[in-house]
Amino acid sequence: MIRIYSMDSCPDCISAKRAVSGNSKYEIIDIGTDVHALKEFLNLRDTDPAFSEAKRHGSVGIPCFVLDDGTVSLDPEAAGIKPSGNEFEPGASCSIDGKGC
Repeated sequence: MIRIYSMDSCPDCISAKRAVSGNSKYEIIDIGTDVHALKEFLNLRDTDPAFSEAKRHGSVGIPCFVLDDGTVSLDPEAAGIKPSGNEFEPGASCSIDGKGC
């Protein structure tokens, strides 16, 4: 099962959630409503090199995809989610400085 860490206030997360709606291959984990899920995500973000570029650009790093083999990716296509239009343009939303949200 592919785990997707997301928040309802993140436009890219909303798009990813729509893309996988009804597909049991994915588990949506809302880090905005569950402190344990937030702690899990922060541990990933603090330790996994997949977040290096996101942190350099001041991005939160969501949606975050943890693949079946444990690989962490910020690329929806790595999780089998095809973007429509420019919904998944890197750095387009959810920067820590508030730009793009």
